This record gives sequence, structure tokens and C-alpha cells, in this order.
Amino acid sequence: MKYNVSFIGLFLALLVTPPFFSGQSIAEEKKVYALPESIEEAIANNWVLKAKKEKIDQARYVKKQAGSEFLPKLSTSYSYTRLDEVKRSAAVPLGGGLAIPGRDLNTKDNYQWKFTATQPLFTGFALLSSYQLAKLGIDQSEMELELEKLDLALKVKYAYFGILKAEKALAVARMAVESLEAHVKVARSFYKVGMIPINDLLKAEVELGNAQYDLVRAQNADRLSRSAFNIVLSRPVNAPVNVKDVLGYKPRKGVFEEYLETALENRPEMKVLEINILQTDQDIRLARSGFYPEIGLEFDYIKEGDDPDVSGSPFHDSSSWQAMAVASWNFWEWGKTHYSVKEKKAFKRELIQTKMGLQDSIRLELKEAMLSLDEARENIPTTKKAVEQAEENLRVSEERYKAQVTTSTEVLDAQTLLTQARTNYYNAIYDEKLARAKLMRALGAY
Repeated sequence: MKYNVSFIGLFLALLVTPPFFSGQSIAEEKKVYALPESIEEAIANNWVLKAKKEKIDQARYVKKQAGSEFLPKLSTSYSYTRLDEVKRSAAVPLGGGLAIPGRDLNTKDNYQWKFTATQPLFTGFALLSSYQLAKLGIDQSEMELELEKLDLALKVKYAYFGILKAEKALAVARMAVESLEAHVKVARSFYKVGMIPINDLLKAEVELGNAQYDLVRAQNADRLSRSAFNIVLSRPVNAPVNVKDVLGYKPRKGVFEEYLETALENRPEMKVLEINILQTDQDIRLARSGFYPEIGLEFDYIKEGDDPDVSGSPFHDSSSWQAMAVASWNFWEWGKTHYSVKEKKAFKRELIQTKMGLQDSIRLELKEAMLSLDEARENIPTTKKAVEQAEENLRVSEERYKAQVTTSTEVLDAQTLLTQARTNYYNAIYDEKLARAKLMRALGAY
């Protein structure tokens, strides 16, 4: 008896113990996403955004590299030179058979250690232009990150409302199956008592089979929409997910000119092009630096000797230094610098034309988004009324069929109309959400 009690206790304990070894925790299974939370998580986890952030860090390092060019550079070198022979000076005759003997002028083994410091003073504005280009590179990387965030937010919205659309399509398919199952049940009972011919029953059963086929497809579409949402949020593809529904809408209209002003000001694509144009200004100045001479200072500290310790010798000073001001100028390169400047100017004109084309594209994109939003908003009340009418039509048709004053075809047609009306209504609801999402993207916001 004690064994039975212990076994029951163990069994109950296992029932209430959290599933530590399951793939998903209970809290995660019950988690329901709201749209803002979904966007935040996608931005936090997206691999492309993480790569874009690394590009910003790279641009900052490039800026630091460019800044270091303004500072003096220090270098050192150690060399060993082996000569083939020792040269001697000629003897100096004194007369009377006397002469001053010659002496060695060098040694075969020569060691040198040199420390050098160089400081650029003027480079034709090349260093300054390179530094400004590096700063603009940071701005460009940041704008590209914002652009990626906007595109990602739009993907999240499409995935989010894709789930809601799929849920409603699944619910509509289930209601259609349930309604047709009830109708087939009535038709079968009528057939058994000889009130309807066999073809009426077969027609109802065929429609039920079609509805069940549509239900299976709707179930798969629902699962696929959740997987797509998980991928956008960088979650496991099969992780369970639920989202909060948003059926309401605000019939609010905006002014195109005001929207356009906001879009041209906020769109990252515009800002990236503006940064590119500023970069070409620096490229032009960098190319023009070839017209100017370069001026710098150089300081050398030198130790030499016959031995590796470079401690001096009769032929070498133990230490010496020298300071130089160096100016160099390539004053003739057959137009190379001139044509380089021309190339940069032509590229700037290309960017300006590209910017004008982008403005036209934004105008069209904004107009299309506003028209889509207006269309979706106008369709919502119309489709909602159609659902009410279709529901009443099906109710009347079913009552008439039960009273045997109409055929099964009328009920089936009424059911088809109701299914289509419900589908149109939910599509209009979520098309309005998607149109608003596209409008926000066109305005450069999310």
C-alpha cells in the first residue's frame, strides 16, 4: 500500500513540475507580441543590422586613422654595410726619401642606427580632405543603418499583419466548413425521407469537400505566416508565436504637400545622397591637392660604428643629428591632376541628377501609398455591410431550404457569398494597416 501511495505522489509531482527539458518554456509559449514590441525585437536581433553597426565602428576607426596623419611619425632603422675593401689615402712625400705614410679611410664593417621623426606641414589640403571624408563615412554608415531599420520595420509589419490575415482566413474557412457540415446533415436527412434527389446531396457534399480542402490550405498558410514572422525577428522558425489583433482604424487624411516635405526631410535615402555629394566636394579638394607642393619637417638622430653597439670609431661619429625642411612638388604630370578633378566634378553632377530622380520616386511612392490607404479605408465600411447582408442572406436561404421552398444550390451560393464577403472584409482591414505601414515607410518613419 505504501508503494502505491508513493507511486501516486511521484506521478502527481511529475504533473505539476515545469517541463525543464522541453524546447520552449511555458512563459515563451504564452507570449503574445504587440506590433511595437515586434519591431524592437527585430531591430535588436537582426543580423543585417548588427553587420551595419560593425560598419559604423569601421568608419570610426577610419576616421582615427585619418586623424593620425596630422601627427608626427616616428621610425627607426638599423643597418649593416660590408665593403669589399679598405681604402687608404696616398702617402705624402717629404723629400730625402721620407714620406708620411697613407692611412685607412674606412672599415669593411659599418653599423648604423637611425631614429627619424617626420611632421607634415602642408599637403595641399590632402590630409584635411581625407579626414573630412572619414567623418562623412561615419554619417553615411549611420544613415545606412537607419535605412535598414526602416526596411526591417516594414518587413515586421508585413509579417505581423500576415499572421492576422492568415488567422482570419483560417477562421473564415472553419466557419464555412461548420456551416456546410450542418447543411449536409440537413440535406442527408431530407434525402433519406425522399424529399430531395441524390444530386442535391452530392452537390452539398462536394462543396463541403472543397471547403475542407480550403481549410487545410488555410491551416498551412497560418503556420507559414508564423514561421515568416519568426524569421524576420531572428527567432527559431518553429517557435510558437501569437500576436495581438488590431481591427480598429482611424479615417484620417493627410495633405500630400505636407507629407512630401516630411518625406524629403526624413528619408535616409535622401540623406545618404546628400552625404555622398558632400563627399565628392572633399574628393575634388583631395584631387586638387596635386596642384600644390608638399612641405614637411624631418629630424634624424644617427649612431654609427665599426661594431654592432654603434659606439663610434675613428671613422664614425658616435652620434649625430640633422634637421631638414623638405618641399617637393610634382608640377607636371601631363594633365593627370586636372583630369582627376574633372572626373570628381562629373561624379558630383551625377549624384545631383540621381538626387532629383530620387525625389520624383519619393513623390510617386508617397502618392501611391496615400491612394492605397484611401482605397482601403473606403472598402472597410462597404465590406463590413456586405458581411452583414451575406449573413442575413444565408440565414434566410437556410430557413427557406428547411421549409423546402428553395433548393440546396441557393444555400450553397449564399455560403459562398458569405465566405467571400468575410474574406474581403478582413482583407480590407489589414490592407488598411499595410497601406498605413507603407505610408510611414514613404515618410521615413516606422
